[in-house]
Amino acid sequence: MDAECLDAGRNTVQQQSDKNTDLKTSDVYRVNENLAKRFNNPACFKGYSMKMAHPLYKTTNQIYGSKKPTVHEMPTTFHGSWHKFSDLILKSGMFRDTGFNTSLEKSKITGPNTINMRNDRITFHHLYHPGGNEQAETNKT
Repeated sequence: MDAECLDAGRNTVQQQSDKNTDLKTSDVYRVNENLAKRFNNPACFKGYSMKMAHPLYKTTNQIYGSKKPTVHEMPTTFHGSWHKFSDLILKSGMFRDTGFNTSLEKSKITGPNTINMRNDRITFHHLYHPGGNEQAETNKT
């Protein structure tokens, strides 16, 4: 008798899940007439990857993202964005800075008050070895 109850319970659960897959958003909620078909039919979304992760490392976002959306999670209106900015960038191209850089480059390694002297190799080398470099000291005198 218990087995019959369990089988009956399984059948009702399967019937309800079959009903939910055939259910559209417009059957439950009042939707906008311009709603895209993908939002009216949640069965077209299948969820994300079904790759099995170790239960210890599974996050709640992975659990939530692996499930198919239901009718209650689908939007009832859709307001698309204008493509004016993208069309303008497509025609004219991205902004390119062609200005002349006149600021001095300050090194983050040697300190805020020191200016990079890339052409003067000995002094530049001395900046990286502040403990004492005899070559740099002899060139200064």
